[in-house]
Amino acid sequence: MLTGQKVVIVGGSSGIGLETARRAAAEGAEIVIASRSRHKLEQAKSAIGTGAKVTSHILDVTDEEQMRLFFEQTGTFDHLVVSAAETSGGPFLATPTSTARSLFENKFWGQYYAAKYAAPMLNPNGSITLFSGVVAFKSMIGSSMLGAVNAAVANLGRTLALELAPLRVNVVSPGIIDTPSRAGMAEESRNAFYSSTAAKLPVQRVGTAADVAEGVLYLIHNGFTTGTVIHIDGGHSLI
Repeated sequence: MLTGQKVVIVGGSSGIGLETARRAAAEGAEIVIASRSRHKLEQAKSAIGTGAKVTSHILDVTDEEQMRLFFEQTGTFDHLVVSAAETSGGPFLATPTSTARSLFENKFWGQYYAAKYAAPMLNPNGSITLFSGVVAFKSMIGSSMLGAVNAAVANLGRTLALELAPLRVNVVSPGIIDTPSRAGMAEESRNAFYSSTAAKLPVQRVGTAADVAEGVLYLIHNGFTTGTVIHIDGGHSLI
């Protein structure tokens, strides 16, 4: 149980972050969620549940000063989860450099800033959970940039487990997960993508936010786990 503990989730307004917030709140944690969208934050507070202690903040993870002030104002807490990130892909030669830089600004530097400014505020017995992804460990055409970013996050997490000890730092590497992040795809295309992916995976389905949130809660709870990349990908990295 997380009664009496404070959990900050950057990216907690939808998908995996929201499901993690909901589960942590059900265990009695005080929850702080942050994201760019005021509307999503308000919806998330309702979804987390009546009676839960939840506060929300609008936050741009690419703005270092905003990140510094956010954690300074949040005060001391016990666990940080950083699931916020924009992702993109495409052929290496055809993708503008500006797109690659934007991806790094969001997914790498956003997590870097979070870890840097959260660490002094965290309980030494607490934890940081960062997010990488399957393309860091399984090369795929069209994923050169995302694979590089995810690999950088994974290495950052392992190194910080040494530098920030005894604070625990771990990394989650999800596979293909059915979350609102793909809401921009046409429904028929999205369903076809999920079906074709599921057919290739050992578990014969794509993942859910609940699958990944369960892994995040494991990393929060297990005081003997640090410097670990936990793969929640349905076996995708094996095929």
